[in-house]
Amino acid sequence: MHTALLLEMAAGALADRIATGPAADGVTYAELAARARAGGVWLDAQDAVTVVYVGLNGPMLPVALFASAEIGRPFAPLNYRLPDAELRRLLARTAPSVAIVDDDMVSRVEGVEGADIVRRSEFEKVCADPKLREAEAPAADHDIAVLLFTSGTTGEPKVAVLRHRHLASYVISTVEFMHADEDEAALISVPPYHIAGIAAILTSVYAGRRTVYLPTFTPEGWVELAAAEKITHAMLVPTMLGRILDVLEARGEKLPALRSLSYGGGRMPQAVVEKALKLLPHVDFVNGYGLTETSSTVAVLTAEDHRAAIASDDPKVRRRLGSVGRPLPSIEMEIRGPRGEVLSPGQSGEVYVRGEQVSGEYLHRKVLQDDGWLATNDAGWMDEDGYLFVEGRLDDVIVRGGENISPGEIEDVLRQHPAVADVAVYGLPDDQWGEKVACSLVARGAPPSTDDLGAFVRSKLRSTKTPEVWDFRDALPYNDTGKLLRRQLKAELTAQQPAPV
Repeated sequence: MHTALLLEMAAGALADRIATGPAADGVTYAELAARARAGGVWLDAQDAVTVVYVGLNGPMLPVALFASAEIGRPFAPLNYRLPDAELRRLLARTAPSVAIVDDDMVSRVEGVEGADIVRRSEFEKVCADPKLREAEAPAADHDIAVLLFTSGTTGEPKVAVLRHRHLASYVISTVEFMHADEDEAALISVPPYHIAGIAAILTSVYAGRRTVYLPTFTPEGWVELAAAEKITHAMLVPTMLGRILDVLEARGEKLPALRSLSYGGGRMPQAVVEKALKLLPHVDFVNGYGLTETSSTVAVLTAEDHRAAIASDDPKVRRRLGSVGRPLPSIEMEIRGPRGEVLSPGQSGEVYVRGEQVSGEYLHRKVLQDDGWLATNDAGWMDEDGYLFVEGRLDDVIVRGGENISPGEIEDVLRQHPAVADVAVYGLPDDQWGEKVACSLVARGAPPSTDDLGAFVRSKLRSTKTPEVWDFRDALPYNDTGKLLRRQLKAELTAQQPAPV
């Protein structure tokens, strides 16, 4: 199926229902489809291969996405938070393109060869033109729908390719068509250039759920908008959820309209999940694990899983709060060792996935294996009931004296210490062992002694997993999608290490 058909189906079934914006005066599904067709007609007349979007979240985002789909042009939302030089370099890589740019960002990207700039305000006028309402039939479902630049911390960002069939497969296999009640509203606060932001548009449209945008995230702004618009569904990254819970607790706010809150995109501390379940017992919490290359979620820890785990005295069931759940019915998943062998439950290795929604493709480079399996570069293991525990990126595994050490395992232990607010573990070069374990942490109050922290780790793990280097900080670095910048910490402390004699 083609993604443009998702909106056409919604407009045909629920033409007068509000699709995006405030409940009082938002845009209906019929009008959203009409604006997308008008935008598509205008874009089709431009001499461009790619449609680029440089701007904040907002109601023009779904218009631009579906307008691109209407005419079979790849849609490429760029990270506007990058420094100007990097943003311009990414824009140049999309050429020839037409770039829809927020009015106050135009000066940052003007003059890039091959990129024709249109202000967002001007594109809005085009899409409102009643004369531009007849678009050609959409292209084939194997055409490129979305191009997403990866958020890698080293080297030039790769461009993940998601075709219409991948995105449509994810939507159809996870969402029931038009099942949302008329009062349902989803709050989208993840940025446009994140796969979760794209997936939220497509799934909400197919479900018939109104979308509300928070252009710039602050926990206070999120809580206020969620309350004002009676938000029922939302998706957050781990750092967002923790900050929102603090605001809710301080204000005594319960958000009674909220029904479902999904989270993903990074490692979620179990203590934060437990706090969320206690603070908002009426909310269904869902943990989703996926990658850009898999068109979003491939494994889910359901609301039922959360409630069963928090209520259980069985350690094996309780620990599932730290898992990302089980694979979707449409997804195959295996844990494999270094030689490609399939590992048994409890054994740690690399996560492999296969399914119709899995792209496994970058621009000019395919990484999907011939048999359809994708190596995710994520380390993890599955328990005997099929729950997946993600330990982090394989690149982050610490190799000490030939022993593979998972940073996530040590971080989980340290988060149990009452004086630790946030923590990151990584390896530093070591002449004797190859790598040694280092830890950057944020203290809750006065910093604890490193002897106390080391003893705490040794009481739960082997001594070889005890950090040898301790680095206290006011805050840890995260990117805007909630990923811990572990490599940045590693680079900083490596530079501070004494040179070998």
